[in-house]
Amino acid sequence: MTPWIGTDTFIEITYLIATALFILSLVWMKSPVTARRGVRAGEIGMALAIGGTLLNRGIVDYKWILIALVLGSIIGVPLGKVHMTAVPQRTALSHAFGALCVTLVGTAEFYLRAPNVPRFMMGVLSMEVILGGLTFTGSLMAAGKLQEWLPQRPITYKGQNFVNLGFLAVAVGLAAYLVHDPSHINLFPLMIAIPLIFGVLMIIPIGGADMPTVISLLNSYAGLSAAAMGFVLDSKLLIIAGALDGASGFILSVNMSKAMNRSFTNVLFGAFGQEQAAGAATEEARPVHSATAEEAAAILGAANKVVIVPGYGMAVAQAQHKVRELYDALSKRGVDVKFAIHPVAGRMPGHMNVLLAEADIPYDKLLDMDEINGEFPQTDVALVIGANDVTNPAARADASSPIFGMPILDVDKARTVMVIKRGMSPGFAGIDNPLYYLDKTLMLFGDAKSFVGSIVRELTGAGGHG
Repeated sequence: MTPWIGTDTFIEITYLIATALFILSLVWMKSPVTARRGVRAGEIGMALAIGGTLLNRGIVDYKWILIALVLGSIIGVPLGKVHMTAVPQRTALSHAFGALCVTLVGTAEFYLRAPNVPRFMMGVLSMEVILGGLTFTGSLMAAGKLQEWLPQRPITYKGQNFVNLGFLAVAVGLAAYLVHDPSHINLFPLMIAIPLIFGVLMIIPIGGADMPTVISLLNSYAGLSAAAMGFVLDSKLLIIAGALDGASGFILSVNMSKAMNRSFTNVLFGAFGQEQAAGAATEEARPVHSATAEEAAAILGAANKVVIVPGYGMAVAQAQHKVRELYDALSKRGVDVKFAIHPVAGRMPGHMNVLLAEADIPYDKLLDMDEINGEFPQTDVALVIGANDVTNPAARADASSPIFGMPILDVDKARTVMVIKRGMSPGFAGIDNPLYYLDKTLMLFGDAKSFVGSIVRELTGAGGHG
């Protein structure tokens, strides 16, 4: 009996459905309400893409594919079970693995085709391995900085940008030469090695404060290299998926840069994040006002409107569920509680939104910077939990500050500011925060999870007064 549909046609239909699901995934992930649906669509799309590929007639032996699937699962399953605080570095590792894959495939394709490689194909292959190589090592460096295995402060030296761009120029020059004459096979390993070095040199001068933008930019590079691989392998699905990944990563990087009022060149070459030498001395010379959990609970319980500002300190302490308890306790007292989310809070785009959604805090209570800033003057208490640089008034007032001009959450305009923080150390940008020394600011020193828990106990154990 003749099958009603051929294998090749079935594969094409599978790829078409997968492509549609990838596009819908991006659309749905724009909103917290539909984000889960978007993740599911992406997962199903990827499963269909892999399934369709495994049906390809070109596969003559599934043994090595099965071995790779088992090894990948052994590595991938533990990586999928990390804490939310480790998701940014896990994401960077995913970019690294994907980029390594692209680089290896490009290398294999070159040696299979060399020396008779058409010029267009050689150009695409060169783009694939250059972007893949620099993304691989760059992502590893980003993961190392985020995990604090590497120094988070910029590592710089005089003339560094010229050296870095020189390496990249040499790689591009080699690519151009191979496009002109691909018979010089011995130059190909050099074209791979230089981007690998460039990836390291590109990331070490970038401070930890810029890692969210760097991760989204590396995501863009990984997508573009995958799209190039699609041209090499004649895979429409790879071209579309890679282009979607590359474009979305680039747009996200642009939006992240706008959120910091900085350009790409400043992020990549500005060595942002150098700690101010005078920070410690200034910190010791200026007094701060501190408060206990009991005092903080009394102030919060008497408020009409409270805005909670989450930051990386909340993520590190895994305090989001205690924050939900605080939200419930205050709401029961009739307090209007909202959450202010800065676009670059945390270590990756949307980090705070994901944490708070995990704790089932209502989506309509999560307001971005533009929505909430106008409400701070009418806010009784702004409670900052582990956020630092995104609340620093120096961005508005101090032209000499490295973050001058960066849009911030205007918490200093609230009637009372309370900041939960372990100590007076600077944030990722490495600069002091004048907010902590205002007369209206109360410093609540301690672990965010423990301190919020103590405030909740004071509120719930205080009966109906307040």
